[in-house]
Amino acid sequence: MDKTVKVVVDAMGGDNAPAEPIKGAVEAVRERKDIQVVLVGKQELIEEELKKYPDYPKEQIEIVNASEVIETAEPPVFAVRKKKDSSIVRGLMMVRGGQADAFVSSGSTGAVLVGGQVLVGRSKGVERPPLAPLIPTAKGVSLLIDCGANVDARPSHLVQFAKMGSIYMEHVVGIKNPRVAIVNNGAEEEKGNALVKETFPLLKACTDINFIGSIEAREIPSGYADVIVCEAFVGNVILKLYEGVGATLISKIKAGMMTSLRSKIGALLVKPALKDTLKTFDASEHGGAPLLGLKGLVVKTHGSAVAVEIRNAIFQCVQFKQNGINEKIAQRLNEDTEKQEQPS
Repeated sequence: MDKTVKVVVDAMGGDNAPAEPIKGAVEAVRERKDIQVVLVGKQELIEEELKKYPDYPKEQIEIVNASEVIETAEPPVFAVRKKKDSSIVRGLMMVRGGQADAFVSSGSTGAVLVGGQVLVGRSKGVERPPLAPLIPTAKGVSLLIDCGANVDARPSHLVQFAKMGSIYMEHVVGIKNPRVAIVNNGAEEEKGNALVKETFPLLKACTDINFIGSIEAREIPSGYADVIVCEAFVGNVILKLYEGVGATLISKIKAGMMTSLRSKIGALLVKPALKDTLKTFDASEHGGAPLLGLKGLVVKTHGSAVAVEIRNAIFQCVQFKQNGINEKIAQRLNEDTEKQEQPS
C-alpha cells in the first residue's frame, strides 16, 4: 500500500461550507484507505456536521480548530496577515511545517494565492506559481496554465508554465510527451500581442517540451493541445467562458428534451448515454486547480464547489504527492536556473 497522504481541507471555505467540504472529505475517506483528512475550521460547526455521517472511518479524519474565516471580499494580503487563526492560514501553515502534504480550499482565491506564495513559499527557481486547472476536451482533458494567479506575466514566466504543465500532464495524467501550445489569435507565428510574440520563439527553442505552436480558443475544446499556456487574464476568461457555455448547453439540451411527448420519450432512451457523455465535460470531476511551483501542494476549488469536487481534489492531491510532482518541478526549473548562471 502507498504511504498515507495527509490532506488539509478548509471546512469554512466557499459558498457551501461547511456542509459540502465535510461531505467531500467523508466520501474521500470512505473510498480510500491511503488518505488522512484534516478538517480545519470552527470545531463546533465541524463536529455538528460530522454527526450526519455516523459510519465514516473516524480514524481517517481529524479536526483542527480555527476561530476565524477569511471572507471573499476581504483584501487578501491584509486578511492573511491579520487573520492568523483563520482556516486558510492555519491550513497553509500545516503544509509549510510539514504536518500535512496538501491543502484544499474553496475559499477566497486571493487569500489562497497570497498565502500559498508567502506562507508555503516558492520552490527554488520558480519565478511565478500559476494556477492550473484541468479542463475537459473531446480527447480527455487539457491543462490550462495560468488561469488566475499572474495577470501581468512575462515571457520567462510563460516558459516556466509550459515546463511545469508538461511535468504535470506526464506524471499525473499519464500523457507522454504532452503537446504544448500558446493561446493566440491566429495560427501564424507572427500573430499575437507583444507577450505572445516574445514568448513564442522562447518556447520554440525549448528542447525539453513538445511545443506545437499557437492555439486559437476554438481549438481548445477539441483537445488540440495537452498544455495550454497563457497569462492569467486570458486564462481566466477562457475558463469562465468554458464553464458558462457548458452550463448553458446542458440547460438547453434538458429543456429541449421536455418540449413534447416525443422528445420526452427520446430523452428516456438516450438518458444513460447522455448522462455519461455530459459527465466527461463536468469540470468538478477533475478536482481543483493546483498552484504549481510551491514547496507544498495547494489546490483551489471553485467557490461554489460541492462534495464531488472536494472529494476529487483530495484524490488529486494523493496522486500529485505519490508522483512527486513538486520535486520534479523544482528539479527541472532549478537545473534551468543553474544553466543560465553558468558562464558562456
